[in-house]
Amino acid sequence: MKKIYEWKSDMKGLLCTFIQEKKMTNFIYKKQTRELERFDAYYYYNGYSGINLTKPMLDRYIYGEFEKPCTHYKKEILMRNFAEFLSRHGHLVYIPIIKSASQKRSSHIPYIFAKKQLHRFFMAVDSYPLEVTNNRNVLDPILFRLLYGSGLRVSEALNLQLKDIDIEKNVLVIRHAKNNKDRLVPIAQSLTKRIRLLLDTYHRFNKDDSFLFPSMTGNRTDKSAVHRRFRDYLLMADIPHTSAGPRVHDLRHTFAVCCLKKWVLSGSELMTVLPYLAAYMGHTDFRGTQYYLRLTADLYPDLISRTEAEFGYVIPNGGRLL
Repeated sequence: MKKIYEWKSDMKGLLCTFIQEKKMTNFIYKKQTRELERFDAYYYYNGYSGINLTKPMLDRYIYGEFEKPCTHYKKEILMRNFAEFLSRHGHLVYIPIIKSASQKRSSHIPYIFAKKQLHRFFMAVDSYPLEVTNNRNVLDPILFRLLYGSGLRVSEALNLQLKDIDIEKNVLVIRHAKNNKDRLVPIAQSLTKRIRLLLDTYHRFNKDDSFLFPSMTGNRTDKSAVHRRFRDYLLMADIPHTSAGPRVHDLRHTFAVCCLKKWVLSGSELMTVLPYLAAYMGHTDFRGTQYYLRLTADLYPDLISRTEAEFGYVIPNGGRLL
């Protein structure tokens, strides 16, 4: 029988509350709990007292000499989440930054849909022949518009439950997304109207924990089904599909580039709007968001040239897509 860990440090009450808060949102949190037990022991045996997180203390804990960068990255995320929890509860603590994420560059060049292609694509989704063995005719017109209109990752859209939708405020709650982050995503009123109709018809008698885009059995729709249907719609829309794409994820890329293009045309200050785009899309840092700025510069050099003299230093030569 596994021995139950005995919490020791002055942080123990807050650590347990933090873990319980995570578990109450249906987050398993097993590995993270074991790591927080190690932090509790580290805090106690190194003589730290009170509720106090400092940069030197966390640096010594996070960046173990013989640990891999991926381990450092996981600790950065965990301790940042805990530090933010402490800050919300009124404690003045150091909040570590995320700097150990993989630096691998994606070899894939994102496919950015042209406006006419998007029109043909959604016409194909809406006019797909009726199928009685699945629910694609009902769900896909909303699912793919949501992916393009909000920039959600496919997994984030498929994980949505009815309780995550605030129709009155036009807001979606994205839970346990990449890097274990929750966030609120405002959506256009036109999307809200389509979702409201789906709730009033297809989901009329379903419970709050039902998936917004379920399979025929009521479980979450599998991502592989979404990818197969996506290729069907591309074929109907006469959009060539090769090993280089387009991919479903390219709807997210197209959303981000369209946002930046719109902001540049409107004269918005890029350094002001980039943090909003990063938060909206669930990026943990600005590398992914900056990459979209690079894509926008490549696709619309005449637009970026208007602001490059002032903001050229934020346009990187490469990076990761998130």
